[in-house]
Amino acid sequence: TYENAVFSRKLVEPKPGETWLLVTSAFHMPRAKALFDKAGFATIPWPVDYRTSGKEGVGFYRDNPVDSVQATTIAVREWIGLFAYRLSGKIDQFFPGPGG
Repeated sequence: TYENAVFSRKLVEPKPGETWLLVTSAFHMPRAKALFDKAGFATIPWPVDYRTSGKEGVGFYRDNPVDSVQATTIAVREWIGLFAYRLSGKIDQFFPGPGG
């Protein structure tokens, strides 16, 4: 994704006053938005592909255990990615604001 942000900015050469949408999976949006911000490409986040209905509870009792493990795996991977990108200087903040 780091390369996507840098290459996309070079490819489209965004002009002042233009509005660009950043479309990616909701679970991945914080890292993607932070990367595009760091690349100097102002975007408006447009999250898609939500993995939950927003009505889930804590623990296995309210959800399918396999789905819970998959969602947890995705979340842990994203948190590790955010942490690694922050440590490496590829992003400036864990959860950037929508306006960037």
